[in-house]
Amino acid sequence: MEVRIEILPETNLVGQHKTMTFSDHNPFELWRNFMPIKATISNAINTDLYSVEVYPEDFFQNYSPNHPFEKWAAVAVTDLGTVPESMETITIPSSLYAVFTHIGPQAAAVKTYNWIFSEWLPQSSYELDHRPHFAIMGEKYKKDQPDSEEEIWIPIRTL
Repeated sequence: MEVRIEILPETNLVGQHKTMTFSDHNPFELWRNFMPIKATISNAINTDLYSVEVYPEDFFQNYSPNHPFEKWAAVAVTDLGTVPESMETITIPSSLYAVFTHIGPQAAAVKTYNWIFSEWLPQSSYELDHRPHFAIMGEKYKKDQPDSEEEIWIPIRTL
């Protein structure tokens, strides 16, 4: 799998979030609530969808499938001046990310994440940084189709 290292510019998002854990992970409900009202976001940059995870600072050091984190369903916007009712904002700061392309059904993404965290990251010259993790689901995203593509962005810093 190819990896790109990129500096993400500051990115403003508008969407909805829910607190969940990996043991009760159910993003379907979040997306089911968000998708019908995303058209009310008038200043979206494009049609890409952002699936964002905001983990507590010690989440990976003391990992437990029962530790809560925030899961976001959002779109990138030009500014945070116009936020529809029932929506919230999150800003991802400009910073360094490793970018991976997951190809395949959404359910198989767990294999990509396992490879990133168990093989690529330990063998790289980077370590995980404490910032939002996210996936961008653009034009090539087809959820459960074998040719579906999404970008996985993992926050990193040099060792």
